[in-house]
Amino acid sequence: MKDKAGRGTVKAQSGFNANNDSEVLYKAMKGLGTDEDAILQLLTARSNAQRQDIKAAYKTLHGKDLVDDLKSELGGKFESLIVALMTPPIKYEVTCLRDAIKGAGTDEKVLIEILASRSPNEVNEIKSLYKQEHDHDLEKDVTGDTGGHFQRMLVVLLQASRQQGIQENLIQSDAQALFAAGEQKYGTDEGQFITILGNRSNAHLRRVFEEYRKLSGYEIEESIQRETSGTLQEVLLAVVKCARSVPGYFADSLYGAMKGDTSGDYRKALLLLCGGDDA
Repeated sequence: MKDKAGRGTVKAQSGFNANNDSEVLYKAMKGLGTDEDAILQLLTARSNAQRQDIKAAYKTLHGKDLVDDLKSELGGKFESLIVALMTPPIKYEVTCLRDAIKGAGTDEKVLIEILASRSPNEVNEIKSLYKQEHDHDLEKDVTGDTGGHFQRMLVVLLQASRQQGIQENLIQSDAQALFAAGEQKYGTDEGQFITILGNRSNAHLRRVFEEYRKLSGYEIEESIQRETSGTLQEVLLAVVKCARSVPGYFADSLYGAMKGDTSGDYRKALLLLCGGDDA
């Protein structure tokens, strides 16, 4: 099952009973030790919508907030991941964006991952909820914390104005414009990359990338790596990856999260979620 943006989703559990699930979680946290495995197996096998129902049932049955109880029983990255699973996706992304912006430095990777991968409808929902939750304009906050061509690309993505479908009459000219803006030019016209990659649909961009390869002899990623650098390069490559496959982009991110010293419950949770990236 895929959502509108093409991301994989954890399938809804058939025969779902929110009251039964909330009791399993309550028992897993009761007493001296916490049964992390029981929590993990249950929550990673439910869709986000079902988790919201479990949260409501838990409060009705026990008069306590499930997320607060989970936070008091768990710790570290595993706690962060479980709390993320219990949060509606758009709300979670709004929190991530706010945290990425408001600290001492800006977490550009969070801005890139969210804004490069979301559909126009989702970007509009994020902007609206951000305003509602934080009484701030997301675009103003982003532009206040970033600069240069990177900022311009994020602003384009925040306009949520990607064209729908494939514009057959533009495929050839878009490929030629990208070629002329980079490989054919002394220096780089970053503005052309920003305008085309930020305003065309994923389906259209896939066709442009094919044309670009025929025209230039290079994959578009190779040219972006040669012609740009820093955070602009990162966001352009993220947009290209998402145009090719949003689930593929998140699979790469997940692989990155599991490298290094990732172990224990956190790793188990990520592996369970690999069965279908969450909604």
